[in-house]
Amino acid sequence: MTVNRGLLGATALAAVGVYLLMWVGFTWQWGWLADVDAWALQPTARFGQAHPGWVTGWDVFCTALGPFAFRFATLVVIVVAFVRRRVRVAVFLIVAVELSGVVTEIAKALAERPRPDTAFVDAYGLSFPSGHALGVTAAVLALYVVARPVLRPRWRPWTLGAAVLLIVLMGAARVVLNVHHPSDVVAGWALGYAYFAACLLAVPPYRPRVTEADETPAVSGTAP
Repeated sequence: MTVNRGLLGATALAAVGVYLLMWVGFTWQWGWLADVDAWALQPTARFGQAHPGWVTGWDVFCTALGPFAFRFATLVVIVVAFVRRRVRVAVFLIVAVELSGVVTEIAKALAERPRPDTAFVDAYGLSFPSGHALGVTAAVLALYVVARPVLRPRWRPWTLGAAVLLIVLMGAARVVLNVHHPSDVVAGWALGYAYFAACLLAVPPYRPRVTEADETPAVSGTAP
C-alpha cells in the first residue's frame, strides 16, 4: 500500500489547526462560535422535545455504531491478525483504534467543557471534544486502510464514501441529541483524523512499496 506521507502529514497538521481553533474559540468565548453552537442546538432541542421517537432512534444509532462498538469489533480483527501473524496490522489497530479512547479522555480533561444543558440523554464525561466523533473517525478510517488492499478497486470509492458518511452522521447525531455543541463535534473529527494520520505514519499496517524511483542506483566503481 502506497501512502503519500507529505500529504498525510500536511492534512494532519491542518486538522490539528482546526482542533486548536475550536478549543481557543470556546475558551475565549468567541461570539461567532457561540452563535453557531446555539444556532444548531436550539432548533434540534425544540424538535427533539416534540418528537421523542426521533431522539430514541438517534440514541440507538450512536450506541450501535459508536466508538465502543467499533473498538469491540476491532478487537476481533486484532485477534485474527495475530493468529494469521499479521503483526503490523494488529499493532496499527491497537494504537489507532483501541488507544483512541485514551486520547479522548486526555483531551476532555484538558478542555473541561461541560455538556449542553439541553442534553436529551445521559452521556459520560465532558463535552469537548466529542468522543463519538473522535473515536468513530479514527476507527472507521483505520479499518478502511486495513481492508482496502483486499477490496476490489471498484468498491474502494464506495466503501470510503460509506465510511465518510458514517463519520458525518455520527457527529450530526451528537448535536441532534444535544449532548455536544457543534464545535465539540468539529474538534472531534479534526483530532480523530489527526490521530489516525499520526498512527498511519508511525506504525503503518503494511510495508510501504518500494519502486524503482526509491532505489538508489549503484555507483560505478563501487562494491554492490
